[in-house]
Amino acid sequence: MSMKIALAQLNYIIGDFEQNTNKMLQQLRTAKTAGVDLIVFAELSTCAYPPRDFLEFSHFIEKCHASVEKLALECTGIAAIVGLPTVNPKKEGKNLYNSACVLQNGKITDTIHKALLPTYDIFDEYRYFEPNRNFHCVTIGSEKIALTICEDLWNIDDDPLYTSCPMDELIQENPSIIINIAASPFDYAHAAQRKSILQKNIHKYKLPLVYVNHVGAQTELIFDGGSLAFNRSGHVITEAVSFEESLSLVEFTNGDLHVAKGTPSTPSITNKYQSIHDALILGISDYFSKQQFKKAILGLSGGIDSAVVTYLAAKALGPQNVKVLLMPSRYSSSGSIDDSVQLVNTLGVESEIIPIEPVFDSFLSALSPAFEGLPANITEENLQARTRGILLMAQSNKFGSILLNTTNKSEMAVGYGTLYGDMCGGLSVIGDVYKTEVYELVKYINREQEIIPTNIITKAPSAELRPDQKDSDSLPDYEILDTLLYQYIEQRKGPDDLLAMGFDESLVRRVLKMVNTNEYKRHQTAPILRVSPKAFGSGRRMPIVAKYLS
Repeated sequence: MSMKIALAQLNYIIGDFEQNTNKMLQQLRTAKTAGVDLIVFAELSTCAYPPRDFLEFSHFIEKCHASVEKLALECTGIAAIVGLPTVNPKKEGKNLYNSACVLQNGKITDTIHKALLPTYDIFDEYRYFEPNRNFHCVTIGSEKIALTICEDLWNIDDDPLYTSCPMDELIQENPSIIINIAASPFDYAHAAQRKSILQKNIHKYKLPLVYVNHVGAQTELIFDGGSLAFNRSGHVITEAVSFEESLSLVEFTNGDLHVAKGTPSTPSITNKYQSIHDALILGISDYFSKQQFKKAILGLSGGIDSAVVTYLAAKALGPQNVKVLLMPSRYSSSGSIDDSVQLVNTLGVESEIIPIEPVFDSFLSALSPAFEGLPANITEENLQARTRGILLMAQSNKFGSILLNTTNKSEMAVGYGTLYGDMCGGLSVIGDVYKTEVYELVKYINREQEIIPTNIITKAPSAELRPDQKDSDSLPDYEILDTLLYQYIEQRKGPDDLLAMGFDESLVRRVLKMVNTNEYKRHQTAPILRVSPKAFGSGRRMPIVAKYLS
């Protein structure tokens, strides 16, 4: 017997049941026309992932079920696997399961529930779902399938996170194939890790495997897709293109998976900065399109961070939908304006020059009675940043544009930004990209031609808020700072570990104190597009008031 299987890698919108259902129906009909026997959709595909506290609304759950029932009516001559939340009929435990329904012969023929519920980093599934404790394979056509949901395949390493392993239970029923539906967010290291975990399952259980993931961005979370099919030997036979919707076809014959005719395999993206580049563009695009925003605005300072965000916004939204404000002060260099104008001309975005000196002077005048006799300090520097923030937010309000924040992860970490000034914005584009990574990202952007001007790349980083100011006046060299920050934030290394790695003790204490005491700023910043294994936001939950390591 032969079974043709379709991997439906789609971009859903949380809670948009009509669009999500119609999108799945369209793919189901396309697959049916192509002679597909089984189409596989992703985890919680009816409502999109992560629905978070929408799951507490019974109406939301009812809409998910209505979506599945509508899809089931189309499943004649074809079967489907669809993810959704289902109600736990028992009084004990959480109210819901994270489930997958099997649709065939016009109805729901089976339902399985997720057993391993991740509660780490950005995941919080045990808040909502009851873990499955009863395991069984599902039958589709003549094939017995070990149907699993995302994390259910991840308890296979030598240091298991959970006390059970669903596949150890399912393999006892002698299934012929593993199918895993997932909602696995992107970070620049995750695709390789994901592939490794799936291959470990194949080698252990000696079965071919189909894996279907979400694609698209849901606020700060970006899903890269990368849906996969492996044969029994663990070799990838097809891989869906990253960061795009797709429908991939494979054939299950003679106990193994084979590439269906006319379905090319797309090579993985192995360049870290290409993946970050593509992820950020998708993150901006979906943030705007899913909320029906159209235009973006940002401040273009002549520095590398705002230049990169301008480029990414123009790629994501089209240059006609991006406006930049050049807001020079008494401390701005002429080169900063010239470099910004060169970038504007290259990208074709709209621009306007608004000198902040008159507004800044009026603030100084209004504050002069209170500040009389006191020396100028960071207050006046912040006042310039807040002046720019006011001008940007005014145009954002007046013209309905969304302000993009241009703060990088290094600055975000140590508090090198001004609340209600340069930290304003509706979306933080590079807040999960360290300063040194921004420079590497520019190398990728400029790989074929100069887009970001060389002068912007080579000049010393500066906020230009006082005469001859440089970032290095206040911060360690970014090469050293970013290495330390990575070890502390991503690798969770404490001070003793950092000292053992050779970092200077005074530097460690200074940097860790800056990171911890500026937590209050990060709690008030815009959502940060997540591209690293440990981003600020929902994946890193730290108290604001604390003494540890401060």
